[in-house]
Amino acid sequence: LRLFDNRLERAFDHPERIAALRGVLRGDPSHRVRIVLHETASLPEDCPRLLALQKQFSNALLIHHTEGQGRRASDPLTLADDAACMHRFHHEQPGASLTLDDPDAVRPLALRFEEIWESSVPAVTGTGLGL
Repeated sequence: LRLFDNRLERAFDHPERIAALRGVLRGDPSHRVRIVLHETASLPEDCPRLLALQKQFSNALLIHHTEGQGRRASDPLTLADDAACMHRFHHEQPGASLTLDDPDAVRPLALRFEEIWESSVPAVTGTGLGL
């Protein structure tokens, strides 16, 4: 699972969502959840469950913040696998596309995520926030 967004709102920390993420991480040792955010300062207040989960699965749940060129990205992405993606066109606008079961359509967005990931650094470690 790969997620890029400006920041995570409190709603992201809903118990059912965290339980679903826990299920993904427990499902297979090779499963990874990678999150890239522009803003991470509010995570302790807004997403304490997510941070607790990150401490439990610090090798598999990675939370980064953008730097350099990555800070210019403004189109949030959620990639469930190599064939499914939700792509918002701009973080301040409601428009989005949902792609299911189409690896050819998802490939460019997966590459976009990897570019953003490469322009990011760890924001959260198993011991807390770092810069």
